[in-house]
Amino acid sequence: MKARVTVTLKTGVLDPQGKAIEGALKSLGIEGVGSVRQGKVFDIELAGSDKTAAEAALKTACEKLLANTVIENYRVEIGA
Repeated sequence: MKARVTVTLKTGVLDPQGKAIEGALKSLGIEGVGSVRQGKVFDIELAGSDKTAAEAALKTACEKLLANTVIENYRVEIGA
């Protein structure tokens, strides 16, 4: 089974990398960019077919490793 974990900064947390990307896009002449927030995406393949167990395991992985829950949010999506 495949899963995707998306980690993003919480609202209100400064994002210097996002600001740098925003400036770079504007310097490239890309119009209409209001703001940029950066994040991380993890595509993970899991053995088994129990979606509930997979989601629980990935939430544990996020809490312990993939996300800094003080400043980041995470979202777990389970595919087929």
